[in-house]
Amino acid sequence: MVQLGFYINQSLCTGCKACSVSCKDKNNLHVGINFRRVYSFEEGNFIQQPSSGIVQNVKAFYFSIACNHCAQPKCTQSCPVGAISKDKDNGVVTIDQEVCQGTQLCVKACPYGAPQYNKKVFKSDKCDFCIDLQEKGEEPVCVSTCPMRAIEYGPIRELRKKYGNVSQIKGMPSDSLTHPNIVITPHRDAKMIQ
Repeated sequence: MVQLGFYINQSLCTGCKACSVSCKDKNNLHVGINFRRVYSFEEGNFIQQPSSGIVQNVKAFYFSIACNHCAQPKCTQSCPVGAISKDKDNGVVTIDQEVCQGTQLCVKACPYGAPQYNKKVFKSDKCDFCIDLQEKGEEPVCVSTCPMRAIEYGPIRELRKKYGNVSQIKGMPSDSLTHPNIVITPHRDAKMIQ
């Protein structure tokens, strides 16, 4: 199996949300449903100095995330009707809409918030890695629309060889939970303190 994965260069992401909007448009998603999300993180404050003047230690960064098509996905384990499967050829995790019963157990099980519940059709769905586009030789829409080229995709082994093994940044759940197939070049303020 050639496991597919995403690479996110967080240092390049400007938080424009082109990836999220294009995903939403491509998948015709309703308001409130986002297979790819862009989060902003801010911390720090302004500090009055005793002598005079103000200094700041403000830190801010953006992070784009979708389904990580994990090596040990919690969503597949949680589905009581077997609607969620991991493809044996490319490792992509998908939800069969004909089988899904809308229990939302996958939504609760995923530490990354990947499965999204659609209240209009009473079913859950998620990123399918734009397999339909890939079969036509095209890139996933989030990759092709990023103006900063901050998102790449490909075999996870190649991405790790090229960019390293970081799969967790500040604010993310532990990567030991599901072993996500994502590689991240963290923003300087998002690095985990070792």
